[in-house]
Amino acid sequence: MEETFHVSDPGTLRAVAHPLRVRLLGALRMDGPATATELAARFEESSGSTSYHLRQLARYGFVEEDPGQRDRRERRWRAVHRGTAWSDLEMGATPEGREAATFMRRRQIEVLTAAVERFERERDRWSPEWNDAATMSDEVVRLTAASLSALKDQVFTLIREAAERDRDAPDTRQVAVFLAAHPRRPPGEEEGR
Repeated sequence: MEETFHVSDPGTLRAVAHPLRVRLLGALRMDGPATATELAARFEESSGSTSYHLRQLARYGFVEEDPGQRDRRERRWRAVHRGTAWSDLEMGATPEGREAATFMRRRQIEVLTAAVERFERERDRWSPEWNDAATMSDEVVRLTAASLSALKDQVFTLIREAAERDRDAPDTRQVAVFLAAHPRRPPGEEEGR
């Protein structure tokens, strides 16, 4: 699986910016290959609907038929990339791009909220080590846009290095790591800076 799909075409981002498609793609990325029927049951959709949306995701390069299918009669799909990235500056150049990027950012917030709430509900089912390692924090610092961009790249590099280091460890679990960093205006500061 490739690391990241860098989308530069607003039409491609818009293709994935559909409520069911983004959920299907997320499920394939997190849980591995599945059939349209399996995904339909999971998301309480018709298999015709999930099949159609999987074909659309394939058309735009987000998913593909799984070459390691267990049975020739079933059509299993898998994600092509671990993540999707885009430039908000590029997408902001057209109304279609702005709309798709806005949808995707809102979806990311929904996924983050759901993941945190699920962990909090299940916290007592995790070991003390996992409870101690899990974290959520915030830090407000003064940075330039260039420093924030470099920091973002360093954090993602560290995440990939840790995942590679633990790849064959027997006690690994999927860990949802979210990064949100954006400038803020203090109360009373004028617009436009």
